[in-house]
Amino acid sequence: PRFMITAPKSGSGKTTITCAILKALLNQGLKPAAFKAGPDYIDPMFHSRVVGAKSRNLDIFMLGENICRYLLAKNTQNSDVAVLEGVMGFYDGIGTTPEGSAYALAKETDTPVIMTVAAKGASLSLAALINGFKNFREDSNIKGVILNNVSEMTYRYYKDVIEKETGVKLLGYMPEMDDCGFESRHLGLITAEEINDLQAIINRLAEQAAATIDIAAIIEIAKEAPVLSCMEPKTEKVAKVRIAIAQDKAFCFYYQDSLDLLVEMGAELVPFSPLVDKEIPPCEGLFLGGGYPELYAEQLAKNTSMLASIKQFVLQNKPCLAECGGFMYLMERYTDKDGASWPWVGAIKGEVYMTKKLKRFGYITLESSNDNLLAKIGEKINAHEFHYSDSTANGSSFVAKKASSNAQWECINADDSLCAGYPHMHLWGNPNFAANFIRACKKNSGE
Repeated sequence: PRFMITAPKSGSGKTTITCAILKALLNQGLKPAAFKAGPDYIDPMFHSRVVGAKSRNLDIFMLGENICRYLLAKNTQNSDVAVLEGVMGFYDGIGTTPEGSAYALAKETDTPVIMTVAAKGASLSLAALINGFKNFREDSNIKGVILNNVSEMTYRYYKDVIEKETGVKLLGYMPEMDDCGFESRHLGLITAEEINDLQAIINRLAEQAAATIDIAAIIEIAKEAPVLSCMEPKTEKVAKVRIAIAQDKAFCFYYQDSLDLLVEMGAELVPFSPLVDKEIPPCEGLFLGGGYPELYAEQLAKNTSMLASIKQFVLQNKPCLAECGGFMYLMERYTDKDGASWPWVGAIKGEVYMTKKLKRFGYITLESSNDNLLAKIGEKINAHEFHYSDSTANGSSFVAKKASSNAQWECINADDSLCAGYPHMHLWGNPNFAANFIRACKKNSGE
């Protein structure tokens, strides 16, 4: 059983309502599994805090249809129902196409769709909007609608006419709840870890959802989903190695299935905090993920023993994978938008600085220009970039080709022991990249 929460556009309340329904399902004694369509890291953090288990990303561009179906099936084996949250507007994908959209994921996974519509300031026009989304594609699979930011009186007044005009069942509503919103910043929502009273907010949202959303009807819609079919990919144990992984408020952007793949291949992941720990733990490899290092620039700079520990590890040619924020951290210096500057690791010569707009944003295909830590020359993986900073040393070991245009550029600093650059990779997009990383860690162990 599974369903997807989607919306006509970003900012319609998808994450809020998804979290409310996840908690309401838990409160009914069910065990939901949570997923996010697309490459976003932040929304799954909210899901994870609600359900107490890691939420997963399902991204058709980065993973392909079969791997998305496989990971959905694999991660729902011990669950009662799968809850997928869409990305952007339902049909919004790569460029002017629905490729990579929530619609495409729902179609490829045969997942029934429930649309969240921000209803404030509209009435009968909501029927036209719903009709448009339902009929834009014959296989939209839209089974129900939840109205957001609407009063009980307005909902009950227009419910019958909207259902009559659209043939779509209204499943309830959420009123305006000003004290239950999630704040945003330059990369989207603030992270779940930064909201001190998150559990209290989630509890209030779940109580409201239980009162004004037909959870039983949603479960029945979920049961309409057909059996999920996929081909199971083969993975192998590569080597038993320890990989230190930066995990704190500054470095928190990881795809859980990528981490699980490393573990399946033999890695033991050892978490540490560049913010507060004195040095990296004993390990054969280092993984510095993305996140918000720019928000903790001074604290990172003052932890000089950690800076020295990481610099020594990298300069000794020990395996290090660093993505986006992790790559930024490896630079000699960081300068914020106000001109304040802090020294960082210095394992890569150059500086990183904030800009006022997104740089090289979107889906890309990476092709290796040399033999390196993750890939042989010519090997490819689909990836994603999303950052407001830029650097003087973006690297030239891969060529990035944008999915939505003819644009391309060089990126990533990569050799036999290092792969550091702005792109975010999902290792299930090319499991050889994960295997090569572990092989390098094994070689570093000297065993």
